[in-house]
Amino acid sequence: MAQVELIMPKMGESIMEATILNWVKKEGDEVEMDETILEIATDKVDSEVPSPVAGRIAKILYQVDDTVEIGKVIAVIETEGENASPAATPSVAEPAAEESAPAASAKPAEAAAAPAAPQQQPATATASVSSTEGRFYSPLVRNIAKEEGISQAELDLVAGSGKDGRVTKKDILAYVQNRSSAPAPQQVVQPTAPSAPAPSAPAIDQPIVSAPVDVSGKGNVEIIEMDRMRRLIADHMVKSKHTSPHVTSFVEADVTPIVEWRNRNKHAFQQKFGEKITFTPIFIEAIVRAIHDYPMINVSVEGTNIIRKKDINIGMAAALPSGNLIVPVIKKADHLSLIGLTKSVNDLAGRARNNKLKPEEIQDGTFTVTNVGTFGNVMGTPIINQPQVAIMAVGAIRKRPAVVETEYGDLVAVRHMMFLSLSYDHRVVDGMLGGSFLRRVADYMEAFDPNRPL
Repeated sequence: MAQVELIMPKMGESIMEATILNWVKKEGDEVEMDETILEIATDKVDSEVPSPVAGRIAKILYQVDDTVEIGKVIAVIETEGENASPAATPSVAEPAAEESAPAASAKPAEAAAAPAAPQQQPATATASVSSTEGRFYSPLVRNIAKEEGISQAELDLVAGSGKDGRVTKKDILAYVQNRSSAPAPQQVVQPTAPSAPAPSAPAIDQPIVSAPVDVSGKGNVEIIEMDRMRRLIADHMVKSKHTSPHVTSFVEADVTPIVEWRNRNKHAFQQKFGEKITFTPIFIEAIVRAIHDYPMINVSVEGTNIIRKKDINIGMAAALPSGNLIVPVIKKADHLSLIGLTKSVNDLAGRARNNKLKPEEIQDGTFTVTNVGTFGNVMGTPIINQPQVAIMAVGAIRKRPAVVETEYGDLVAVRHMMFLSLSYDHRVVDGMLGGSFLRRVADYMEAFDPNRPL
């Protein structure tokens, strides 16, 4: 009997671990290829893990509610064959290759501290990292320690409750909480300030390290620890601002034709297609048309190379009930009609609110739109969703008097007006491209046919 190791799969660029919710199969059960073996959850999505082969579950290594790092073996499957030695599945090989490269490449793209990790432990090929004294730490523990400004010497003193005294996520977070109320962190921060007076590349990590230490315990306050998703968002935003020189342009669009068409057809649209029509798919349709006109807005940057994306994958920022943010992606949006866009928007938004998105549905976006008008804001200056180079914010639609040109002369009329703002990466998107693209989106919105058939 040959043996195949089932590993915890990589669930997206921002995911480093997952929690086991339920074992669908038990030890001794037979499984078919692609049959679900277990259900797992991350801070972003719940998902099912299928079997890479047909065989029998020989051993389960983790139990329900255990949190496991990506790349870890979670079960062993016996298959028919003469080779008795365990064989790595393709899903194992990919994470292993990433981890054997600089350690940061196997960690989330959102983590601002990740690029510094390989300088300390470049030769590691496993999911754990050892200190100079031989003690092992997971990448998650390392990352938390780096974010909190915990030195290697200080980390070696943290008591571990895991196997063989290993420091777990719970241990390091408990240590950080106790450490923040003690005077010790001030002694750690003060000596490092004089040692690096000149600006340098590692300073990118400094804005999110330990700025709150001076004020966290003063006055009538409540200390609220960020959850994991919020920490990833924070890192992602800081990294984006340090990576891309942001420029924001604004235009005002008269969206009266869109508003009138939707108000007149929303009930008929729902009866005919079974979907509620919102403004979002109409806006995305205009954005997609403008990207066709200005394809260099649909790019990313790798070093000195510009990667132009042939697919137009529109991410739409969605606020979660927890207050966090997630960006589901409509793949190949230029291949969808208005009806198709409406179905995709409603489906992704609904499952995002219920934490039912699949990992692949939050990846590979090439351009992002965020609707700040949902919160009554008339405009915003969004931060670019790396590695994209532009993000558009649409504001609230407000009735205002405006000058309307007619064949009888200029008239003042009440119109539905909206501000659009585009933040773009000035490394590769200049004012002419960014401004022209934004104006083109507004032009398509204003040219919307109010008599468009369903």
